[in-house]
Amino acid sequence: MPVAARTSGARHRIAALFALSLSAAAACVEVPPAGPPSAGSLPAGPAAPAASASASAKAADPWALRGAPRLVADAQRLSAIVKTDGAKRFLARAVTLPGVPKRTLYHDADKSHYYTEAEAAALPADARARLTRIEQNEEDYYNTHYGSPLSYSRPLDILFGRGITLPPGSKMLDFGYGYIGHLRLLASMGVHTTGVDVWPLLRALYSWPGDQGEIAGPDGQKGSVRLIDGHFPGDPAVLAAVGSGYDLVISKNVLKKGYIHPDRPVPDPKRQIQLGVSDEAALKAFFDALKPGGHFLVYNICPAPTPPDKPFVPYSDGRSPFTRAQWQAAGFEVLVFDQDDTDAVRVMGRAIGWDQPEDGEPGMDLVNDLSVLFTLVKKPAI
Repeated sequence: MPVAARTSGARHRIAALFALSLSAAAACVEVPPAGPPSAGSLPAGPAAPAASASASAKAADPWALRGAPRLVADAQRLSAIVKTDGAKRFLARAVTLPGVPKRTLYHDADKSHYYTEAEAAALPADARARLTRIEQNEEDYYNTHYGSPLSYSRPLDILFGRGITLPPGSKMLDFGYGYIGHLRLLASMGVHTTGVDVWPLLRALYSWPGDQGEIAGPDGQKGSVRLIDGHFPGDPAVLAAVGSGYDLVISKNVLKKGYIHPDRPVPDPKRQIQLGVSDEAALKAFFDALKPGGHFLVYNICPAPTPPDKPFVPYSDGRSPFTRAQWQAAGFEVLVFDQDDTDAVRVMGRAIGWDQPEDGEPGMDLVNDLSVLFTLVKKPAI
């Protein structure tokens, strides 16, 4: 997740939405193992969200809901837009998302370490005194200020529309997952999901009992959520932990040309992503992670390209950071390369209120300040 783009509160903060996972450029720092906190675990089963008590008071404003109730409402609107049964099933699982009690975390001055209450209490007194306390509510849990996990419904609709399926028992890897909601929804469909990211907040936020592990869907299908913290593919330990045999690898708003191989000078180097290995090694890592016949989708939602007379905004260039020739040299079959999907995301954005003002900020300009590109490749079957 992009450290430089973090802002408070809104589901559709423009910089945050477009800049998803600049944290891949951040340093990977050792932190204490996440021991299960003594309280605050997720309710068992598809419990009614705790925030739903206020839903009736906000019914007059369909955009005022937050947390799981908002995701349920947005899923109903999106279900009328997506075309495939698979995407509709994904959205229908929103009602299974549990309510999440408020969680207390702590971070150090440069936000390179985040701690649960139990971890913070175990630190020396002088180290604890330098920490900042933050509260994470249900909205933070599902969105982490980076937009809606339901935005994955569009890339999933693309995949399912091409006959690419995720049946129960299949495995999916999300490179730069950023938040947990979409992984839980897929897990409730029987998919075994793995997310890898370097944003240190995620390790602490998702360390409560029930955040990871087996998740049962309403029809009895059982999937799972597994989260890995660290640099993929640059860290050999993380590379080994991720493993292989995935039916699908997806990278949403991370692998952008503007982040990896910008054509123009970048004013702030912290807004670039360093994969830690050569392009060839990175592509080999993704290739090896897939099972034969598996697919890799790079899906990038961006603002409009930076005008030539303005300072370059790296996350505005959502082209593939690797050329078609590089993908092919790595062994992939290129099915789609830098295809425009802006119109579909414009419709999706309106359905979930990205163009609506919130918390005193204007909504996104979905007409003039949106650009979406995706690349889809396949590991040949044996």
